[in-house]
Amino acid sequence: MKIKDVVILKEVSDDLNNGKVFYDQIEKGVGDYFWDNLIADIESLIIYAGIHNKEFGFYRMFSKRFPYAIYYEIKDKVAYVIAVLPVRRDPEWIKKKVMERR
Repeated sequence: MKIKDVVILKEVSDDLNNGKVFYDQIEKGVGDYFWDNLIADIESLIIYAGIHNKEFGFYRMFSKRFPYAIYYEIKDKVAYVIAVLPVRRDPEWIKKKVMERR
């Protein structure tokens, strides 16, 4: 499927900031590395959107370097990223977060 654009919802910036803060607490600078990698993963949706399995009604792509999942949907050839969440959290917590953004 050819995608024209990737749009990130406002809540996703909060998800990314939370991850950045978490990794910077572990070691200074890792948060920036996290941010850069997740943004690159999101940007790759312009090529790979639509090939991933669905979870909770949304496509789910796993980050290449961090234990995070990127949830998105496709409408009118645009990939809308609705959440970027840590996969090591309780599955019910993840489901609640994703469903809140429907």
